[in-house]
This record gives sequence, structure tokens and C-alpha cells, in this order.
Amino acid sequence: MERMSDSEWRAFVMAGTRTGKLAVTLPDGLPHVTPIWFLLDDDEVVFNTAETGLKGRALRRDPHAALCVDDQQPPYSYVLIKGQASISADLEEMLVWAVEIGRRYMGDGRAREFGERNAVPGECLVRLRIDQVIAQRAVAG
Repeated sequence: MERMSDSEWRAFVMAGTRTGKLAVTLPDGLPHVTPIWFLLDDDEVVFNTAETGLKGRALRRDPHAALCVDDQQPPYSYVLIKGQASISADLEEMLVWAVEIGRRYMGDGRAREFGERNAVPGECLVRLRIDQVIAQRAVAG
């Protein structure tokens, strides 16, 4: 098992259409994990979610979260990002990021469609500030 450098883990999480698995805390203190589509913006992970959905409510109550991105092919690698989230309902900023997220996961042809569907009242833009990163390459040797 080897640690990834800063540039290596950033390239790893942005490779292709890897999803992130976002962990938030429920009101009863239990963890909840959900796959998300995301992008990096310098030292933040950016994604959309519903304001009143489980992730949106959980992050408003407790902004601490963790995101795991992994490679499910041998020799297996992963990046775990821990941080605090901030939430915005700014529709213009949300549209810019939702289009770019759509571009990553759906391609150029459907990016705008995804952005317009997700940058509407009731949705929010989440920025998870990266406070800690654990990035391991070749876990199985």
C-alpha cells in the first residue's frame, strides 16, 4: 500500500466518471452513505442536492462529512476526504456547477439538460471544504 501525492489523489478522484460515496450524520447520530456526482474546485468538493432531502437536511444540521472515492479493480485504491460543508441556493452559481457536473457524468450532449434540471429552487449547491485526505494506492499490493 502506498500513499498518493496531492496531485495523484486529485487526478484519481477526477478520473472518468467515478462516483463519490458521501457520508453524513443522521439526527440519531448514525452514519448515512449515498453515492454522489461531484467535481473538485481547488480545495473543495462541489455537488448538488435537494435542500429538503436527507443530505441537504443532514448537512444543515451538522456540516461535517466524508467522501470516499475508490477504484474497484485490483490492486484497489481509494481516497477519503473529510471536511465541512457549506450550502448555497444561488441559482446562477448552481447552474454553472450543475452543467459541469453533468458534463463529467453525462457528456457534452446532456450537460446543459442536467444543469437546468438541477439548478432550480429547492436544490442547493454544496461545497465540502477539504480538511483531511487519506489517499492509498494499490491496497492489495
